Amino acid sequence: MSDWKSRLTILQDDITALDDVDAIVNAANEQLRRGAGVCGAIHEAAGPRLAGLCQDIGHCSTGEAVATPAFDLPCKFVIHAVGPVWGAGGGDREDELLASCYQTSLRIANDLHCASIAFPSISTGTYGFPVQRAANVALEAIRVGLVEFPEITDARMVCFSAGDLEAYERALSEIA
Repeated sequence: MSDWKSRLTILQDDITALDDVDAIVNAANEQLRRGAGVCGAIHEAAGPRLAGLCQDIGHCSTGEAVATPAFDLPCKFVIHAVGPVWGAGGGDREDELLASCYQTSLRIANDLHCASIAFPSISTGTYGFPVQRAANVALEAIRVGLVEFPEITDARMVCFSAGDLEAYERALSEIA
């Protein structure tokens, strides 16, 4: 089913500046604390109320996600997805846990009646997940989620670098 591809855009941009999506996904840590990379940028743009609410929530397991209001961001919601740390060369269920981040985020977005969602490349920064492998896992998980949730009409993979963009475009071209 190729309909899902018409609902997915891959681009290089600043995820915190998107003013035309309902939800953005944060590449979060289990403690939901402000981190580096996209997590730090999202916390900075959302303002201190986000950190306070995340502290109240306290924890989210790897492969899972939780939603919060977006506070000072231009979207409505931030979905905090905790990706796996790349460790044993894929032997610790890293692919499965990464796929779960994307699928759980799409389910939460659907439950929140979001028509649009933007994802970063989860786990490929500080957590060390190889970008091309992550792109393959992420796009397959997004495909499954978009088929399951047709109400989500606009999904975006927002890449930080040109190299990430190339990896995601390559992965998309390999999916039937």
